[in-house]
Amino acid sequence: MSDIPDSLQYTEEHEYVKETEGENEVLIGITDYAQGELGDVVFVELPRAGDSFGQGEAFGTIEAVKAVSELYCPVAGEIVEVNDVLEADPALVNSDPYGEGWMIRLRIDPGAALDELLTPDQYGSLIGENGEG
Repeated sequence: MSDIPDSLQYTEEHEYVKETEGENEVLIGITDYAQGELGDVVFVELPRAGDSFGQGEAFGTIEAVKAVSELYCPVAGEIVEVNDVLEADPALVNSDPYGEGWMIRLRIDPGAALDELLTPDQYGSLIGENGEG
């Protein structure tokens, strides 16, 4: 069963959005369900700080032994930090997707549509599980 923390918001493409202490800044990564479906992550290609993306735009790719998938920006904003640790240790996405395996810190554009994201219960329904966590 996948871990679906109640404190996060989700996308249909299996990214999560985690609020931070920074004003209008969130951490983005892939869900426990997504990393489980991908299998062992061997490479993550991420953007640079200062890059901007619109909601739904691809911001990078994640490569596992069996597949390569695009990573999509859940909300519009500017990258303020990239998790460079993933370059040396992409397996953190598998072992700790909601902690050390985060991918980007994003400063949300004013008026960005956070309310369009899925709640934990909605995401659990999407993947066929009841939310727990």
